[in-house]
Parts: sequence; C-alpha cells; structure tokens
Amino acid sequence: MEQSLPVYILSGFLGSGKTTLLQRLLAHWKSQGLRPAVIMNELGEVNLDGLLVEQSVPMAEMLGGCICCTSRGDLSTELATLVKKEAPDVVVIEATGAANPLEIVDAVTETSLYQQVELKGLITVVDTAHLLELYLSQQGATYRLMQEQIRCASVLILNKTDRVSAEEAVEISEVLRKWNAYAEILPAVRCELDPEKLLSTLGGVHTEDRSAAGTDAGVRQAEEAEQAGGEGRLHASHDHVMAYTHYFQNPVNSEEFERFVKDLPRDVYRAKGIVAFSDTSSRFLFQYAYREADFMKITPQGDVPDVAVFIGEHFSSGNLRTELLRLEKRLPARPSAVKRSL
Repeated sequence: MEQSLPVYILSGFLGSGKTTLLQRLLAHWKSQGLRPAVIMNELGEVNLDGLLVEQSVPMAEMLGGCICCTSRGDLSTELATLVKKEAPDVVVIEATGAANPLEIVDAVTETSLYQQVELKGLITVVDTAHLLELYLSQQGATYRLMQEQIRCASVLILNKTDRVSAEEAVEISEVLRKWNAYAEILPAVRCELDPEKLLSTLGGVHTEDRSAAGTDAGVRQAEEAEQAGGEGRLHASHDHVMAYTHYFQNPVNSEEFERFVKDLPRDVYRAKGIVAFSDTSSRFLFQYAYREADFMKITPQGDVPDVAVFIGEHFSSGNLRTELLRLEKRLPARPSAVKRSL
C-alpha cells in the first residue's frame, strides 16, 4: 500500500539559524536521491529566505501573514496542492519566528484527513545567546512565544553555543530541560550536526504504516508498545509527540469508538477524523476538543481514507494505537483498556 509522506516543521526565531538548517537537510535528502519540497512562511511581502533555496527544490511561499493565525486554513490547502503537483518524497515547513507551533501542527494534521501525510516532528532551533537574554528579563510576548516553541518541540537544536560561555550553555540547557523534559537537546554552531542523527531523534511521532498495519509484525509492534506502557517506563510509554495519525483498515463499532474518545487521556488536546462504523452504513466526521466530542454524518467526495488524528503532548501514541487496533478487531479485546493503560 501507499506509504505516508513525511512532513517536518521547522520552528525558531528570526536569526536563530532555521534557514541554515533547512539547507543542510535539503542537501542531505538530495544526496540520498530523494525529492524534498518546502513550504516557507514569511510575515513580510517578500520571501528573502526563499532565495537561498535551490531552484530545483519545489517551494510554496506564504507571504504577508503568519501560518498560525491569518492563513492556517491556507497552509493545509497549500500542503495538499504541493503534494499533488510536485509528488515530493519529504516536505519541510519553515515557519516564521512569530508562529505558534501548536496551530501549525493543527493545520498540518488537517491535511492528513484527505491525504496520506505523516507529521514526523517539530524541530525548534534556539539562539542560545538570545534565549539567555530573554530568560534573564523573563517578560514580553517574545519570551512567552519562545517558551511555547521550546515546549512543543520534538527535538531542540541549541545553536550558536560559541557565543556564550560554557557555564551559560549549561544554564540554558537546564532551562530547556525545565520547559521540555522530553525533547533531545543537540548543541550546535551554525547548525552543523549530522542530519541523520537529527532525523533519527524524531522517532517520537508515529503514524501507522499501512503497508504493515495488518501483518503479524504490525500487531507485534502494538503489543510491544503496550508492554512498554508499564509503570517505571515513563520515557518509553509517554512519547513527547505532537500528533499521532491512525489509518483504519476496518470499520469500528460506533458505541465502542465513542467510549474510546470519551476516555482519551487529558494530554490529548484535540482529535479529528473520518471513521466508518460497522453498525451503520454511513461514514462520520468527528471532532474532539475541550473534553467534548462531536460526530457528523458525511459523504466524502473522491478517495478519502478512514483516519483519526490525535494532537497533544506527552501522551502514549503506542497505547492509542493498541486500543484502535483492538477496535478494528486486529488485536484481542480487553475490557477497560483505555482507562487502565493511559
């Protein structure tokens, strides 16, 4: 079956080194024979950073507004258009430094409702000296936004460490760890680091591989994830994920699915998707936010998959996957599994 398209979000303040890192990642993927594509967002009317990206790399520009507010719906559309037109192997979204990461995650996962894309993670580039300065003053919108970008990151690149003392670098690392206890911290100068190592740290954001979903290997992976959810295995059982996307192969019972959504852990902030129920002929669009779920009967046009997307932090994607496989009858049923394991 068709593989999911990996999508990465690149976050960080103006001047932190995002575009330098972007160029390194593009060169890495191209050296592997892959076709990368970029969505670049700038607050101004001219995309100066875009001039630094090779013309051979397909790029969509979103100018004059921030992805996270005025044009969030546009991002989902832009991503879908780029995927259809260019058929890339990987997509990077470089967000303006003023963007709220959770809103971008929400926009990206919107696309996965009608195209098979996989959000692999959010990379935040931190300007060490700038953060130290902001941390000492601890005030202003810039400080709060930087906190948010760090808190939501799947991996943190502590860039420009050559501009601070060793003691200050340690202090800032402690600040990062306090704000984000899960993301790997990679110190760097001019974002010089091994792209393979960076990308391998983004294993915390999982999407079910449809090609293996129904196989013994897929079921075994779910059972291993469930076993890892035992007490004393916090880092194994609670990934610092931004989103988990699950593609259904079978319809599910409506009452069981509603119960599953009702029992979602509090660390799941939003969920949405399209699902087919085994006890009714209709398909439904569901939305979940603020502990409330809403279901609406729909008739999608075209080839739209049954899919569910869960957005939050520190929840166990392995446990969610296990329970969803049970609902699809691809794992043996177990009573009250969600409440006990999450």
